[in-house]
Amino acid sequence: MKQKDINYVMDAHTNHARKPNKAFRKWDGKTPYYIHPIWCATTIATETKLDETVRNEGIQTLLYHDLLEDTTKELPEWLSPRIKYLVEEMTFEDGSKQEMKEIWNKPNEVKLYKLYDKVSNLLDGSWMDEEKRKNYENYTGKLCEEIKKMCGDLNIVKMAEQYSQLRTLRKIIGEIEE
Repeated sequence: MKQKDINYVMDAHTNHARKPNKAFRKWDGKTPYYIHPIWCATTIATETKLDETVRNEGIQTLLYHDLLEDTTKELPEWLSPRIKYLVEEMTFEDGSKQEMKEIWNKPNEVKLYKLYDKVSNLLDGSWMDEEKRKNYENYTGKLCEEIKKMCGDLNIVKMAEQYSQLRTLRKIIGEIEE
């Protein structure tokens, strides 16, 4: 991950968001949006069980994964054709319903990278209503199962599973509603 990439993403999400509220995370309306793609990129960077090429492509793809959907900036010219292709494959202009339907026909790397995206969104998803959260959790769970079959016990798989277990425990003790 190079500084010019981080700067490009930060500028795109801060100064070129499609809507003013897209410059910030939904949960508090204050946290800069670019924290999300940076989290996704740095998290995959710690996946020592992944092939180095998949991990390195994932770092760049995840750093830029929301650029086309959420900003008016184009992908920078210095990105390789492969990274541009992966970012485009992760882009769903019609939102999460389209994504949840079409992801299963995407390349395996795209499904893997989407798991990072979804786990990050669940971690700061306090803004979601119960129906959206349930749909999101079910979708993330299915992604997690597929990635676990393909890649084994990656850190992101463990995080997704622990998130799910924690939600189940919170339901059992009555801390949250079913």
